[in-house]
Amino acid sequence: SVSCSEGVFKCPEDQLPLDYAKIYPDPELEAQVLSLAIRCIHSEEGCRWSGLIKHLQAHLGTCGFNVIPCPNRCSAKLSRRDLPEHVQHGCPKRRVKCEFCASDFTGEAFEGHQGTCPQESVYCENKCGARMMRRLLSQHALAECPKRTQPCTYCAKEFVFDTIQNHQYQCPRYPVPCPNQCGTPSIAREDVPTHLKESCNTAMLLCPFKEAGCKHRCPKLAMGRHLEESTKAHLGMVCALVSRQRQEILELRRDVEELSVSSDGTLIWKIADYARKLQEAKARSNYEFFSPPFYTHKYGYKLQVSAFLNGNGSGESSHLSVYIRVLPGEYDNLLEWPFSYRVTFSLLDQSDPSLSKPQHVTETFHPDPNWKNFQKPGASRSSLDESTLGFGYPKFISHEDIRKRNYVRDNAIFIKASVEIPQKILA
Repeated sequence: SVSCSEGVFKCPEDQLPLDYAKIYPDPELEAQVLSLAIRCIHSEEGCRWSGLIKHLQAHLGTCGFNVIPCPNRCSAKLSRRDLPEHVQHGCPKRRVKCEFCASDFTGEAFEGHQGTCPQESVYCENKCGARMMRRLLSQHALAECPKRTQPCTYCAKEFVFDTIQNHQYQCPRYPVPCPNQCGTPSIAREDVPTHLKESCNTAMLLCPFKEAGCKHRCPKLAMGRHLEESTKAHLGMVCALVSRQRQEILELRRDVEELSVSSDGTLIWKIADYARKLQEAKARSNYEFFSPPFYTHKYGYKLQVSAFLNGNGSGESSHLSVYIRVLPGEYDNLLEWPFSYRVTFSLLDQSDPSLSKPQHVTETFHPDPNWKNFQKPGASRSSLDESTLGFGYPKFISHEDIRKRNYVRDNAIFIKASVEIPQKILA
């Protein structure tokens, strides 16, 4: 070929300008070239043809490796040898006839028709073994297939059709007659126990006063008459039950109180609402407040502290008075008497320890063995027995000194009592 740019021709070999008038065809050279032997242009793809150049075009008209467009005008281009397979099976423009309904389709439309043809013979999807045309399948699955699922009429759970009959023998909602033949028309199977217990007129019932001791048993219809006839007897049973329960409550309360008592020889007693209680003590002469009881040690002496916020005896109206007494304890028969161990009282200073060292008011004494209250207590003695006034200090701290530091804080005071028990008594 000869290149041309703006009317100037150039030689394709040396790019020198050419005179168009000097360019002419060379039939001899053309014949010589066309007589040269070559291989097919598709030789690398596998074509084995070789021959003269002048025969190449005729060969390409039959060469299996030459790419040509699909004759069905489907836009595909492929080698001549792949064309039959494409035209027969892959071309979306090919014509195909359904083997089941004999309808004619393009290849593209046939792909959508496959698997949906109403005339095609298929097996039931429930695997019951039946085979039929697809158009009959939905009716079969709905009304004929023995493997179709169906809800139970009574409990609404889904079951395979050929097992639903057996299910009715266990269905919890299946209606059954009352086993006592009370006349109730039908009861769901799972409701029968409740019916027999609560609704059935023929069921045997225990008297509602069974907890009180009545052992009568009769049909439900007769229970009303029994209750009317036994009112006095039932009342007696309930009274006896209340008496027994009261005794049990008292015993439980004692057990709970005993379990809540401290048993390490130390009591820290908080008296809250101090201002109101002080006014109450001023209004009532010799008004005594009692602490919770505490034990000197495990299985030891049971003690109690009391306080007169407005004082008593020589400290009346001017001091806080504190005392300690021995109460009847669970383990008194195992202990030595009289009680003789050192006791320490403290009114605790509630000042912030990081700001100043607390200055607790403390007094210690050894019990007088002749003091009546330190002898072994009798079982009837209580904390309110005035004949057993505790041992302590009528003038423990004056009302004036209580105000000097934080002995009263947030309207509360803390009284501490501790007992020193020798190690041998703890062994």
